[in-house]
Amino acid sequence: MQSLPVLENAWLVIENGLFKEWGSMEDFERIYASTYGYIAQAEDLQGKSILPCFCDSHTHIVYAGSRENEFVYKIKGMSYEEIAQKGGGILNSAKKLQDTNEEDLYENAQKRLNEMISMGTGAIEIKSGYGLTLADEIKMLRVVKKLKQNNSIRIKSTFLGAHAMPLQFKENRNGYIEEIVKKMIPQIAEEGLADYCDVFCDKGFFTVEETDTILQAASKFGLKPKIHANELDYSGGIQVGVKNGAISVDHLEFTGKEELEVLLKSDTIPTLLPSTAFFLRLHYPPARNMIEAGLPVSLASDYNPGSSPSGNMFFVMSLACIQMKMLPEEVINAATVNASYAMEVNDTNGSITPGKEASFIVTEKIPSYTYLLYSFGRPCVDQVYIKGKKVS
Repeated sequence: MQSLPVLENAWLVIENGLFKEWGSMEDFERIYASTYGYIAQAEDLQGKSILPCFCDSHTHIVYAGSRENEFVYKIKGMSYEEIAQKGGGILNSAKKLQDTNEEDLYENAQKRLNEMISMGTGAIEIKSGYGLTLADEIKMLRVVKKLKQNNSIRIKSTFLGAHAMPLQFKENRNGYIEEIVKKMIPQIAEEGLADYCDVFCDKGFFTVEETDTILQAASKFGLKPKIHANELDYSGGIQVGVKNGAISVDHLEFTGKEELEVLLKSDTIPTLLPSTAFFLRLHYPPARNMIEAGLPVSLASDYNPGSSPSGNMFFVMSLACIQMKMLPEEVINAATVNASYAMEVNDTNGSITPGKEASFIVTEKIPSYTYLLYSFGRPCVDQVYIKGKKVS
């Protein structure tokens, strides 16, 4: 993860929305121009830098309303679990979403997506989980499907019905698990609304046994597993995720030797969400332990109304450097190529590679790529290209 190939004073050619070829300017006339001759359109980016767009593999950008009142609760010292017990948290968002129509959800989600693209995100995974009823989970996933249809960036969709226990099932947990397994998953699969199935396997949410039941049912319908795991405690979420072949396990604030060993024996990508730890004042995931053990860490924003109301991946990367002691090279790899594996778009996104989509960031004039992380909170973005086309 500390290896970040850099080419100074370079040229880059894009054709039909894909990366084609590159090299140093001193070789341009000799190698490229003499071979291919004509270039339809050229742009001089002197003094600027190019890096691949970010792959944000964990977001919740389809939601209704904000939760700034809970922000004040946090300032006053209330914990995440205490806020949830007062009817806040995920259940607060669920109530607002259930009262919001699909058109308004789409319009607001599109605004958030535009904002993220402007800051360099070129592929995104979007979860449901604020519906918590069959009709409302499907409403959310239909919004995601519409976003897929109307945007050129890569979008993956995830069913997260097991995000919290609805109040009407508080005394009947098995009833809600049955609702997810027998009603939600089959209909969502039939309509082709999700690529993945996620479960919040953590203290106060869903148990290892409940998670296992849901993921096994989802796999039978072709929905690949993902996991919210070990954010609030050593929950067993990492272990049950790996057992079910999860593409990624996300959060991981509580990760010890046993969890590291389990991950090392798997193909599951550990995805860290430092802006959530920042916003909730949690201790940060042990990124250095993971990297030094040999794990391919990825980073994501967790953009959501309750615990990370931002899709700024530059800030996420700065936090990873400042709070988790990751090196600039490591965080850039974690937010691009590694993150592309965490959402299975590594064949098209995540690196500047011949044949991959030409989705990339043109920075402002900066002294080095380290400056991107040093100047925290301020995306140094001059232009963004998605599939070879400049976006405003």
